[in-house]
Amino acid sequence: MARDRIYLDHAATTPVLPEARAAMADALASWANPSSPHADGRAARKQLEDARERIKAALGWTGELIFTSGATEAAQLAFRRCWSFGPKPAMSTVEHDAVRRQAPEPDRWNLSVGPDGLVDPAALGDWLRLAPGGLIAVQHCNSETGVLQPIPEILEVVDLAGSSLFVDCAQTAGKLPLPPAELIAVSAHKFGGPPGVGALLVSDVKRLMPTGGQEKGYRGGTENLPAILGMAAALEARPVNIEGPAFSRQLANRFLLETKLAEHGAMAICGNSFRSPFVASYAMPGMSAQAQMVRFDGVGISVGAGSACSSGSLKTSHVLSAIGVDPALAANAIRVSFSLDTSEDDVMTFVRAWVALADEAASRAA
Repeated sequence: MARDRIYLDHAATTPVLPEARAAMADALASWANPSSPHADGRAARKQLEDARERIKAALGWTGELIFTSGATEAAQLAFRRCWSFGPKPAMSTVEHDAVRRQAPEPDRWNLSVGPDGLVDPAALGDWLRLAPGGLIAVQHCNSETGVLQPIPEILEVVDLAGSSLFVDCAQTAGKLPLPPAELIAVSAHKFGGPPGVGALLVSDVKRLMPTGGQEKGYRGGTENLPAILGMAAALEARPVNIEGPAFSRQLANRFLLETKLAEHGAMAICGNSFRSPFVASYAMPGMSAQAQMVRFDGVGISVGAGSACSSGSLKTSHVLSAIGVDPALAANAIRVSFSLDTSEDDVMTFVRAWVALADEAASRAA
């Protein structure tokens, strides 16, 4: 990425931290298969297990950790190894496509959300009394709106029904404290680790069905030790601290951005909901998301529209549809996502570009 560009698409992926790059370089210089029985393999195994414990400690997780290629594979493991011997699963209507694909309709129940983007724990409890026992998927943070689900309250009603809760934490791991859940998916490239590595966190592996292979029989394929060591280094380089200055700076940046954009007619999607300071979407009257992305890109600003896997398409966001956003407004919504390093100058440069586009759209509509 050119240094004179402003990158505001960290929800899609964020730059690999120097500490992660260094850890990977060291691992690549002296790497062996962790499953090999010789001395080199045993040394690699020791590094792997050490990294597993380091990552668990950094995430505050006391259960099991199964390494995967990312959050998508973690979701796949959770659904195929847990759902396969249980009732039909259920998931919120705003889940990421990577989760939705694990149980396509009509093989799942859909849990609706309100205009605030939230699953209602009480309504979920009522539903679970009629259909208990299945795997329930509710994300921690929505990758388009930044809405944070009330996971502790949701877990309480899920536990009462004897069900299991799977939480996609791709947008919050390494940034916010992990919520309580039986199964959690994380992805390293969202918090400064390398792409192609992540994990499924499991409170009790007995919830999963082993099929043989590596990772204690729960996942096949040689472990990507260099990437795993990079993942551990990234988490340790930026410990989660919601009371620290870096976090406070992004809260201030988000408030500044939303205040300035509102002055020029922007609508913050789910603006009154409790949201992550790192992810949000805004609709600009009179200009499509695709046109905005092209224009912002032309002046050196990277933003997104919807989740990264669908932002290159012209399809309507299923998230905004589920929330009940007017289709015309949804078509004009872009996503702006921060890292811990996003500066006030970055925000104000984006604001000035937004204002110029909004004024142009307003003048055409006049």
